[in-house]
This record gives sequence, structure tokens and C-alpha cells, in this order.
Amino acid sequence: MDNSINMTYITFDGHVEVQKYRYLYFVIMFTVYILIISSNLTIVYIIVIHKSLHEPMYIFIAALLINSVLLSTAIYPKLLVDFLSEKQIISYSACLLQWFTYYSLISSDFFLLSAMAYDRYVSICNPLQYPTIMRKRTVCILLISAWIVPACQDSISIILSAKKKICNFHLKGILCNSTVHKLHCVRSTMLNIYGLFIFVIAALLPVLFILFTYIRILVVSYRCQGVRRKAAQTCLPHLLVLISFSCLTAYDVLLARLKLDSFSKTLRLIMALQVIIYQPLFNPIIYGLKMKGINEHLKRLFCKRV
Repeated sequence: MDNSINMTYITFDGHVEVQKYRYLYFVIMFTVYILIISSNLTIVYIIVIHKSLHEPMYIFIAALLINSVLLSTAIYPKLLVDFLSEKQIISYSACLLQWFTYYSLISSDFFLLSAMAYDRYVSICNPLQYPTIMRKRTVCILLISAWIVPACQDSISIILSAKKKICNFHLKGILCNSTVHKLHCVRSTMLNIYGLFIFVIAALLPVLFILFTYIRILVVSYRCQGVRRKAAQTCLPHLLVLISFSCLTAYDVLLARLKLDSFSKTLRLIMALQVIIYQPLFNPIIYGLKMKGINEHLKRLFCKRV
């Protein structure tokens, strides 16, 4: 019986004095989760109900914020249950599912940020062709691709990992990310190569594409004074989100590959929490404050309630 349980369940070993501070952890993380859900869905609601915001740029923003809600929902409920449980365990199949959801949504975010960059590039550099290029059909194709392509890419990693034999049943963390590879009896060269391939396709190439488009936008803005203000208003929020998201993604990749045994358990917990707290809260704040169209509707919404 013990062997069968060990072959099925993984124990999270990243919590710090959870028995002593479980209720404090629960209240803090539950509050953060509610803030993430409410802030992101409020902006999505504003974009949906106002026809003036039914433009490609705002549709991509709404999709990005929905991703934040889905990503948080894949992590926080399990985290909250663990805080109140005697043992912080998860089945290996559920761990793989969380891993798949985590990275497919992160990859989806990069694709959506690329779509936003392309939208801004066409709008500023080719304004006369914008209605022809960014049609409803084009936006739908970009949205569907942003979710389906990452899911297909990451499903291969999950299938390969599901077939690997597990020798280690303790995961040094609080969620299932790429550290799952450390549970395998033998590190797979194929998985490492494919993981590098996914990183290049899903993260590096989109970032390079985004940087290229924004450099082009900056060149056009420098030549034409009339476009500078428009470029600053619409591109700055996207750049801030891209920088923040890229740094946290790189941080997550390094976190999974560094030998953290020399770090204290408390420091490891703080480092892990940064990845799942900052970005889901950062996105709605940036778009709510910096995007003029969204900001005006937010003021009207809350002013009415006051």
C-alpha cells in the first residue's frame, strides 16, 4: 500500500512552518487571489460592455487578463487547500496538469503580447491599411492560435514526462513547474532539448519580434511628431507588461534550474511566491492606469458607485 501511494502522490516540500502559520498564509493568499480575480475581471467586464473598446488592442488585453485569471485559478485553490491540510500532497497526474496549465498559459501570454505589438505596429506605421489588415477574422485567428499552439507544444512535454519513471517523491516547491524534471529517476536528454526548443519558440522569438516592432514604431514616431503621443500612450503599457513578464519568466526558468539547497527555505518560498503574485496583479494596474480608454470607464464605474 505504501509503495502504491508513493508511486501516485508527490509531496510539496517548499512550505515554511505551515502548521504554525497556516491561517495567516491562507488569509494573505486568499486576499491576493480575490484581488487578482476582481481586478482582472473588472477590466474584462469594462471591455466587454463598452462597444467603444471593441477594438483589437483591447480584445487582446482582455484575453491577456483572462489568462491571468486562469493561471491563478490553476495555482491558488490548490495552494489554499495545502495551507489548511496536514500534508501538502498532489497526485502526479494532477501535478502534470498544473504544470501543463502553468506553462501553456505563460506561452499564450507571449503570443498575445506579440499580437498586441503587431497591432500597434500596423496602427502606427500603416494606419491607412489598419482596417484591412486587422479585420475581425484576423483577430480571431490570432486569439485562437495564442491558446491552441502553446497547448499543443506543452502537451508533448507532458506526454513524455508521464512516461518517465519517478524515484523522488518530494518536490522542493509549492507548485508544479519545471522542477518536476527533478523527480525523474533519469534526466531525459530529449526532454531537455525539447524544453529548450519550446523556450525559443514560445518565449525568445516572440520577445525578439516584439522588440523589432517597437523599434520600428520608435523610428516612425521619431520621424513624425504627430504620432509620438499616440505611440507613447498605447505602447508604453505594453512595454511595461512585456518587461515585467519577461523578467518573471526568466526568473522562473532560473529558479527551476538553480541548486537552491544553499538558500534558506524561507527565501525559496519568497522567491516562488513572487512568480505567482506580481504579474497577475501588475497587468490590471498598468492597463487600468495607463490605457486612457479603460481608465476613463473605470473612473465612471467607481464614481457612480460612490
